[in-house]
Amino acid sequence: MFTDGRSRRVIFLAHCLLNQNAISDGTAEVPAVHREILRTILDAQVGVVQMPCPELCCLGLDRGDPKGGERPVVVENTRIRRAMGQPEAAARLRELTSQVVRQIREYRKHGFAVLGIVGVDRSPCCGVNTTSDQDRELPGQGVFIAALQTAMVAAGLTVPVIGVKPSAPDALDRVRALLEM
Repeated sequence: MFTDGRSRRVIFLAHCLLNQNAISDGTAEVPAVHREILRTILDAQVGVVQMPCPELCCLGLDRGDPKGGERPVVVENTRIRRAMGQPEAAARLRELTSQVVRQIREYRKHGFAVLGIVGVDRSPCCGVNTTSDQDRELPGQGVFIAALQTAMVAAGLTVPVIGVKPSAPDALDRVRALLEM
C-alpha cells in the first residue's frame, strides 16, 4: 500500500503559517502565506498538514470582538486566551486536538514519518516556547499546543513540537532542523 510517488513524510503546521487571513486582526505579517517556510518544506519533499486554527474554529474570525485589532497584540491575545477557556470554546478545542491526534495516528499506522508539529510563538493558542498571557509575552505554551501535547501523551504518541516566529532570523533554520530528523 502507498507504493506510489509520495514521500511518506509529513509535517503538521499551525494554520496561520499557510493562511494569514485566519489570524487575529492586527497581527498578520504577510498577505497570505509564509512563503519561505512553505518553500523550505516543499523543497524537502515533505507533505504539509494544515492544523485547524483553534481561534477561528472556536471564537470566529473576529475572535468575538470586532475591535480586538485596536488593542496591543499581547493584550488582545490575553483576551483570546481567556475566551478559549470558556466551556463552549474549550469543548471545541478538545475536538480539534482529537482530530489532529487521529490524523497523526492514521499517518503512523500506514508507515508515514510524522516529522513534527510547528506552532507559532507568542500565540495564545499555538505558542510552543512563548505565549501571550497577563497582557505580555511569557514563556509557556498556548492552550491548543498544551492540549495537543497532553492528548498525544495520552495516545502514546511522540512527535517533535517546535515554535517559530516566522519573521525571526532563525525560523527557517528551526524548520530545516525538524525536516532533517
